[in-house]
Amino acid sequence: MRWILEDQPELEKVNTLAKQLNGDRLIASLLIQRGIETFDQAKAFFRPSLSDLHDPYLLKDMDKAVARIEKAIEKDENILVYGDYDVDGTTAVSLVSSYLLKHYPNVATYIPDRYAEGYGVSYKGIDFADDNDFSLIIALDCGIKAIEKVAYAKEKGIDFIICDHHRPGKSVPNAVAVLDAKQEDCSYPFDELCGCGVGFKLIQALGKNRGETIDDLLPYLDLVATAIAADIVPMTGENRVLAYYGLQMINKAPRAGFNAVIHQLHKNELTITDVVFVIAPRINAAGRMKHGQYAVDLLTETDFEKASKIAGEIEDFNKNRKELDKKITDEALRQITENAEEQNVSTVVYSETWHKGVIGIVASRLIETYYKPTLVFTKSGDKLAASARSVKGFDVYNALDQCSEFIEQFGGHKYAAGLTLLPENYRNFKQKFEEVVAATLPEELKTPEVKINAELELEQITPKFYSILKQFAPFGPNNMRPVFKSEGLRDNGYGKCVGEDKTHLKVGIINGVDKKTYSGIGFGLGSKEKLISNGKAFKAVFNLDENHWNGNTSIQLLLKDIQEE
Repeated sequence: MRWILEDQPELEKVNTLAKQLNGDRLIASLLIQRGIETFDQAKAFFRPSLSDLHDPYLLKDMDKAVARIEKAIEKDENILVYGDYDVDGTTAVSLVSSYLLKHYPNVATYIPDRYAEGYGVSYKGIDFADDNDFSLIIALDCGIKAIEKVAYAKEKGIDFIICDHHRPGKSVPNAVAVLDAKQEDCSYPFDELCGCGVGFKLIQALGKNRGETIDDLLPYLDLVATAIAADIVPMTGENRVLAYYGLQMINKAPRAGFNAVIHQLHKNELTITDVVFVIAPRINAAGRMKHGQYAVDLLTETDFEKASKIAGEIEDFNKNRKELDKKITDEALRQITENAEEQNVSTVVYSETWHKGVIGIVASRLIETYYKPTLVFTKSGDKLAASARSVKGFDVYNALDQCSEFIEQFGGHKYAAGLTLLPENYRNFKQKFEEVVAATLPEELKTPEVKINAELELEQITPKFYSILKQFAPFGPNNMRPVFKSEGLRDNGYGKCVGEDKTHLKVGIINGVDKKTYSGIGFGLGSKEKLISNGKAFKAVFNLDENHWNGNTSIQLLLKDIQEE
């Protein structure tokens, strides 16, 4: 790992903010690194307010979207709420459909089958709408590139409202309304909403039209917070406000579906990290292993007993997903080892037997081992489908765009994308992708980096300091958990490898100044045990976290890396 110390703010700025906050200079420095330089900005950061949410009508076409939905209700039309099968899509569908059903009965949901239809708006979905007399489709977390599909629907007398957050192409579909803040001609102040976030702006606008307040919409924020956490969008601006209040809903008044999942896990209070690693994988497992409609059924069910039954089925899907994930990762690693002589700067692997629902997870696992832009392919009908994942700083979406001559269809983000291609184009694509990555991946991005916010003496870790740090949450991109570096550390002699396969490192860290012992855990750092043995001095980078054990809570160091002094 490359250790990179972030630029340190000007001392004068730090002193001024610390004085205004009547607080710690280190806290002031961490705030300035996040673009927070005044008392008022700090107040907004530490006390997110629903009044900071923007007027939904600032989104281009919002007035058209609301007018079309109101017309559908007035004319007794059937409305189909359509969304992708991942967490963002299924939470968005659950949110918009459950809101509309409170006001109007003729609403149904549609989640495309991952295997039969693939990502986004499908012809099969439009045919379903046509066969069942739906004249309006609200597409969530997808649709921004569905130009031909929207035209096909129009021929059948079906209107589209698109609520998306992906990057548009050169032109957008001819829909009644296209809500996407990433459109160049959209002046909405915040363009990093997730798909469910755009869905929330739609119901906020509908609510405003009906005289509802933001307080009336609070029960929907648990869904928005889950989508924000799972889709890894920046935890700033509106996202931070929505996630902050959504997390409160999950912990204080969760909907029956979330309650059922939490009940199974015996968790008291969930953090945003728990949402990412506990709730989101289970919602995703439905679409990966069976069908995304299970997730919608779970999230819209109001009866706890019925929700518990669905949650049990989803738990089984998740267990199967974990087993497949491990099996396919092992097979992919073997494939890479067998072709080790290739010395590529990218990783592209393929097997026609791999389960399409887990190839994205497998791609992430391969990056953990080889740290290269990665594509995992499998057979999907008469085509090959792949999930792409990237290393920090490298735009895999742009790389795929440069290989588009060999691709049938692709979409996604800077760090995660999906694509399909014809089998006969696989070798040419693989060669071209390697050439593009080799030409555009800077040398420094080939090694994982850890960005350090500040150097920290361990004696600075006090309950008060940690209490303020906790208020930096919810954490996410652009507001990551602070990373600290400390030097001159030694193990107390009881450090050891732990875990079922001994891959984690548990340490009792003695600080040279106050001789106090601080507990630390380094997940995946078992191989570095020799660096702390026999009283050797070492340095570490870490987050601060809480350790709950036997009813006691203590502050621990969550080690990200250690190096010898």
